[in-house]
Amino acid sequence: KRTSNHKGRQPLPDHLPVEEIEIYPSEDTSDMVCIGKEVTEELEYKPASFYIKRYIRYKYAPKNKEGVVIGELPNRVIEKGIPGAGLLAWILTCKYLEHLPLYRLLQRFKREKIPIASSTLEGWTRQALKIIDILYQYLLIDTRAMGYLQADESPIKVIDKNKKGTTHRGFYWVYHNLIDKTVLFDYQPGRSREAADHVLADFKGYLQTDGYGAYDKIGQREGVTHLNCWAHARREFDKAKDNDKERAEKALTFIQQLYAVEAQAREDKLTPDQRKELRLEKSLPILNELGKWMFQQMRNHQLLPKSPIGKAFRYTMERWDQLNGYLYDGVLEIDNNLVENAIRPLALGRKNYLFAGSHDAAQRAAGIYSFFAICKKHEVNPYEWLKYVLENIHS
Repeated sequence: KRTSNHKGRQPLPDHLPVEEIEIYPSEDTSDMVCIGKEVTEELEYKPASFYIKRYIRYKYAPKNKEGVVIGELPNRVIEKGIPGAGLLAWILTCKYLEHLPLYRLLQRFKREKIPIASSTLEGWTRQALKIIDILYQYLLIDTRAMGYLQADESPIKVIDKNKKGTTHRGFYWVYHNLIDKTVLFDYQPGRSREAADHVLADFKGYLQTDGYGAYDKIGQREGVTHLNCWAHARREFDKAKDNDKERAEKALTFIQQLYAVEAQAREDKLTPDQRKELRLEKSLPILNELGKWMFQQMRNHQLLPKSPIGKAFRYTMERWDQLNGYLYDGVLEIDNNLVENAIRPLALGRKNYLFAGSHDAAQRAAGIYSFFAICKKHEVNPYEWLKYVLENIHS
């Protein structure tokens, strides 16, 4: 009898190719009858291999010697270049998804005794990203027309040619559309409202952000409903636990109850209309009670404005309407965590390659970061998607 609740090992996937190795007993079995067989499976790995794709086009001349006909060469990713679509997709996947700097990829080529110059590899990467930019421009147009966006920004160091030996602190502005599950990375040299306007200048709809001031004026425009993030408010109270444990933990208990309602909606797989109804039934009374308690605390007790608990109260009360705005529609989220999750691969990449080579290079990378993030959200294999794009985009 089983003494463990362990369900056993997961079966290996059906889509993988199988190499069968038959093993017979070493004894003489000529007078024996086969009564069955035991099957043991291993998951094995064969390193990816480079190969040469050689196009041989035959030429024909008519008997009247007028002109020559020849088989048509398929579209090339890089005109007169030697890299195929699969190789370019592998390079971009390694660099921007697995965060391998190009010099490490060069070492892989050297181990396979393939002489590729550093400048050649950089050129291939740059040209492939320019091709992806064709799609990226359409993604930019689509994102500007969305009615619900979550926005956040993340820094990246960029080599500044005007200041030798130093780097410029640029920013990726990231926009997440929850309805269509798209993500747009937009590189801008600064962090001002004008930088956000590159995407949000004519935006209408729900805009959900953290408490950064650059979004406030955009949120005040006609046709824009500005939402804030309860996860950021929760962090402020979490920081204040060492300063005023009692009040910080009471506020965190209220916020925990709000998230319990969200967990129930996910578990029950509610539609947006059902989720709105549940929030109005359960979350609204919690928010009313929390707001009333916070108002009484600020009126009856002297909270030092610069103390952690004072900052937490002020942060939440100043954004109270924006924090409660998620009750308007069941499509809306309680926090900005999904856009922060989309930024996480960028943070991992920064630790490896340290900086972008120029402002143009940072903007080119924005396109591939965007599409890899979308592939992740739709559970699409990014290498296969990219290889298909490079093979077909010209036609």
